Amino acid sequence: MPDPARAAQIERFLAAAGWGRAERRPLAGDASFRRYDRLRDGSRRAVLMDAPPPHEDVRPFMRIARHLAAVGLSAPDILEADEAAGLLLLEDLGDDLYTRVLRSGAADEAELYGVAADVLAALHDAPAGEAPPYDEARLLAEADLLVEWYLPLRAGRAMPAEVVESYRAAWRAVLPVVLAGPQRMVLRDYHADNLLWLPERTAARRCGLLDFQDAVVGSPAYDLVSLLEDARRDVAGATVTATLQRYHALVNTRDLQAFSAAYAVLGGQRNAKIVGIFARLWKRDGKPQYMDYLPRVWGHLAGDLAHPALEPVRRWFDANVPGAWRKWP
Repeated sequence: MPDPARAAQIERFLAAAGWGRAERRPLAGDASFRRYDRLRDGSRRAVLMDAPPPHEDVRPFMRIARHLAAVGLSAPDILEADEAAGLLLLEDLGDDLYTRVLRSGAADEAELYGVAADVLAALHDAPAGEAPPYDEARLLAEADLLVEWYLPLRAGRAMPAEVVESYRAAWRAVLPVVLAGPQRMVLRDYHADNLLWLPERTAARRCGLLDFQDAVVGSPAYDLVSLLEDARRDVAGATVTATLQRYHALVNTRDLQAFSAAYAVLGGQRNAKIVGIFARLWKRDGKPQYMDYLPRVWGHLAGDLAHPALEPVRRWFDANVPGAWRKWP
């Protein structure tokens, strides 16, 4: 049920910001506690982010949004903020999510993904900015979600400690190729549901950015994996190839072999994490709809595990995850 105290707090925030009489309509939420409303007041448009403490903290979003704007990218402008209350008033970048535009056929997939590559090239050409490191501890903690949430569902019991430790050891063996490479800002949730098509803008600014508050500093390969191994939609093989080629040309990648290895390792790590997250969303949070994406995610993971850089992890999966568990009944 709605919290009357929170509703009154939001009304006070909007009134103080000069939006007290605006019409409010809910926008889609996400897998977090954040909620969004679109505000209309005559010709004015804005978006309210409701990120209630202690579950959420708007300060990372604000910091990263300002960094992205300084790099020349299309993050929403912050119009008003009450950091302590977890309330932000944001520029409204519209409704043309990549997912929606592509589904309608209103734009070409290769063009949209090419501009998304331009964004990453611009981001990686700039200083990394202020964000936590995407270090071994964080990467392992995310990969652990598979053995903490998904495998217990399939096995009907918690994973034995020795199985979990051998899983972590396999990941420790492959992560050096990721950690030894260049470190840049990583937006982490860089995929079609978080990108907006803004054709009236120019160059990389044609791609609007959302949901970047969890940014870290890590391998530049990660966001390309997030974009091209999308849990929610299939990306054409030709688009994957063209997007990678465009990115490498823009940043002048010097060691394609090392980048390919990092891309595969991060693909495996990310897809293992997603399998665990979707299981957690179902089991703990009562959001079963995410389980519908598991066949695609397992398909991505199978492709990642085929790369030689992931050989120790592939052997662990072969020994501990039967083929029947790599599906959701």
